[in-house]
Amino acid sequence: MLQLEQQPPKQVKHQLHVGLAHSKTEILEAQKLRYRVFAEELGARLPTRIPGVDQDNYDAFCEHLIVRDEANGKIIGTYRILSPEAARRAGSYYSETEFNLDRLKNLRNRTVEVGRSCIDPDYRTGGTIALLWSGLMRYMLANKHEYLIGCASIGMADGGHAAAGIYSRIKAHMAPLEYRVFPICPLPLHLIDGSQDADVPPLIKGYLRAGAQVCGDPAWDPDFNTADLLLLLSMAKINTRYARHFVDRQAA
Repeated sequence: MLQLEQQPPKQVKHQLHVGLAHSKTEILEAQKLRYRVFAEELGARLPTRIPGVDQDNYDAFCEHLIVRDEANGKIIGTYRILSPEAARRAGSYYSETEFNLDRLKNLRNRTVEVGRSCIDPDYRTGGTIALLWSGLMRYMLANKHEYLIGCASIGMADGGHAAAGIYSRIKAHMAPLEYRVFPICPLPLHLIDGSQDADVPPLIKGYLRAGAQVCGDPAWDPDFNTADLLLLLSMAKINTRYARHFVDRQAA
């Protein structure tokens, strides 16, 4: 759930590196970043046991991809990754709190879920996004996972009009019927004016350029006040030129 268009980035040169978190301290720092972005900046209602930390029941089962600024040791970007094996241990994917995934059940043993993607406001550049994607693509290839799913969010500060407009624009990327999912709390599209011309958020745009498909109508997440789309990316059908660009990328 990432909204990168909130503030213009500062034009500062950084030395960034991406990799999986290897300690509880690194995971905690990533969770604090998530809280700052989602709760303090975007106003999400996050139930948390530790003040200033975004942590839920799925975190313990996830691997945490992090981007670190080596100049100051600060974690400035993160993605959490739930492998098929970890999803079985957790009992479900996080996406199942928002969508009925019955039509994807035949893919479960080959599907990684990603989420809670966010970047520090001072580092919101295309380079940082690309670095997160490079780490994610290398993870998928190294572990021979075949599919990637994740909820991509669109802010609803305007009541959902931009979200409805964006959804109508990207329907050309709709998945086939056998891969459709169904929102548990649907965005009431019939009550929203979807004619608004709004920019597709960078994260969603990146997924679609890579070859991802939209799996169905958006869900409304009341805690984050976002319209969420479930996206599905097949590694066998990924845009190879796009994927090579990210896999070869090491730093920004």
